[in-house]
Amino acid sequence: MGNGTNLEQFAEVASTGRFTLQNSSMLKVRLEGEEVQALLGSMVAYQGDIRFEHKGGGLGRLFKRALTGEGVRLMSCRGTGDLFLARDKRKIMIIDLAGEQMTVNGDNVLAFEPGIDWDIRRVEGAGRLAGGLFNVVLEGSGQVAVTSDGEPVLLDTNTPTFADPDSVVAWSGGVRTRIRSDVSFKTFLGRGSGETFQIAFEGPGWVLVQPSEGPVVPPHSHGSSGGGGVELDFGD
Repeated sequence: MGNGTNLEQFAEVASTGRFTLQNSSMLKVRLEGEEVQALLGSMVAYQGDIRFEHKGGGLGRLFKRALTGEGVRLMSCRGTGDLFLARDKRKIMIIDLAGEQMTVNGDNVLAFEPGIDWDIRRVEGAGRLAGGLFNVVLEGSGQVAVTSDGEPVLLDTNTPTFADPDSVVAWSGGVRTRIRSDVSFKTFLGRGSGETFQIAFEGPGWVLVQPSEGPVVPPHSHGSSGGGGVELDFGD
């Protein structure tokens, strides 16, 4: 290569386990015959023999998602080789679970190991507010990769903590949640949509908050034809 060109700074980072960060926005997954679940469409490259499958089944979670609107579209990745995952240049964090539970905003799930089970559940304390708040609960032993739109902050919930629901990435199991509503905040909260509530977190544990309210979803019509589709459950 010509003088001044140095691509070595972008060289692949050697695997240190199943999940290895290549940089702040790309995750390498080392597969040796196992299967991991990853966000549908998050594959940017792979080396080796890896197959991707949109699994059928999971009708209970499919029904829940149809009712709740909480989206987590997963694909099964199985084989032998290295898989590279990313999501819109978002920052990636790897979290280790040891027989533990954590709750993640469905928009922030990137991948998780075989020892992790998942479900869609109503946020404790949300009741019927705004149709209820639902997130993805991950439980078991293994690693979970989540994304953040920008550099997040980890807050200790031993101090009562309040956050915009769209800015919350994840929180640890055992943390108590409830909804705090204050009409005086109506003009200031959310994306001008008039949200008047926050999630309150209390008790030993943590909550991870991103400096963003997540992607802005453009208006759409359920009755339009063409370009649409039904979101299916690709997990077990």
